[in-house]
Amino acid sequence: MDVFEAVAEPNRRHLLGLLAERDRTAGELVDSLPTLTQPAVSRHLRVLREVGLVEVRPDGQRRIYALKPDGLQRIDDWITPYRRFWRDHLAALQQHLENR
Repeated sequence: MDVFEAVAEPNRRHLLGLLAERDRTAGELVDSLPTLTQPAVSRHLRVLREVGLVEVRPDGQRRIYALKPDGLQRIDDWITPYRRFWRDHLAALQQHLENR
């Protein structure tokens, strides 16, 4: 699986969003997805670790998960041309609206 496949799954995107705010324990992440079992959340976290988006560190009995910003670089590289596309089109729209 690659990073694009990993972020295609909504629950994994939810986990990434939480980790973008701050590091979290495994328990906090499980609690954030009450419709999933602990093993299911663990599988999602394992996928995110394997593709390099998340890292985990032990803290006593707890496991702390953190986002690896460099893991998102591949997605950022891919989306860069599309940012320019939208920026150019939004600027043209703004210009059109101002000239009305």
